[in-house]
Amino acid sequence: MSGYWTGILTVLSINIVMAYAIFLPVASGQLNLGGAGFQALGAYCAAFLSASFGVPVILTVPLAMLLTGTIGFLMSFPLLRTKGVYLVLATFAFAEVVAGSILNSDFLGGAMGLSVPDYVDYHVPVIAAVLVTLGVFYLMLTRFGLTMRAVHDDDTVTDLLGVNVRGVQVASFTLGGALAGLAGALYAHSFSYVEIQSFNAALSIYVLLYVLLGGTQTAWGPLAGATFFTMLPELLRNLLPALKAQFGALAGLDVDLSPPDESWRFVILGVFTVLMMMFRPEGLITRTMTERLFQRRRSSATTKEVPA
Repeated sequence: MSGYWTGILTVLSINIVMAYAIFLPVASGQLNLGGAGFQALGAYCAAFLSASFGVPVILTVPLAMLLTGTIGFLMSFPLLRTKGVYLVLATFAFAEVVAGSILNSDFLGGAMGLSVPDYVDYHVPVIAAVLVTLGVFYLMLTRFGLTMRAVHDDDTVTDLLGVNVRGVQVASFTLGGALAGLAGALYAHSFSYVEIQSFNAALSIYVLLYVLLGGTQTAWGPLAGATFFTMLPELLRNLLPALKAQFGALAGLDVDLSPPDESWRFVILGVFTVLMMMFRPEGLITRTMTERLFQRRRSSATTKEVPA
């Protein structure tokens, strides 16, 4: 496989893990705009342990998850006292505090970042993304997953039924923090370098949009959202020059056939976000859609088994 596609698979795998890290709090009704902060903590934890103490990858990754999961657990108590837009602002402020602290820490490299000596090939983040995806799908089918859905739909009624709503939210926020740390550690060891500029506010916004536009009602939503918006710039890289060439030929004009720059990603994502809010605010994949799809498959399978 070429280096280009291995890089794409690596980025896609990390984005999928990050999407599920944000999906778990969202599935329990908590919008988390601090994903970049947790990913930065995981990346710098793995990078620091590897560069300063020679800790192998097999230990840096779980230690990064343990660190971010613990911080997520501790931060969940004050953060989850807020709701709605206040929770969004609080988690966003957390990410900015993390970025500012790392930027002013000399032992973490400051603005220069850190080099990571241990490198992992693309198959490691791919396997991690597959395992995380399967794990989240299983989690959402368990009693805890059903409780998360109930809290998301109506936390007041769920509390009246005897469910510890705060405990469910703390657990989902903690698990999300641990998965964000996993994504950060994979990023550090996949690209062999970390700098705080890579974990900016745009990253938190992108990942949250992956989840919201993909759909928060099922575990299929983050997978679809992360895959679509990660592959979209690569599809546009060849599609837009071809479209410009066709329009230029029709108009008889000489046009620049260079691939689109990064700004097109913002344009397409903005347009798609507005259209989704207008026509499909519940996201690309909904619970009703998946239930109908699997019901049709069961019906067709039953029809084939019944003899004529």
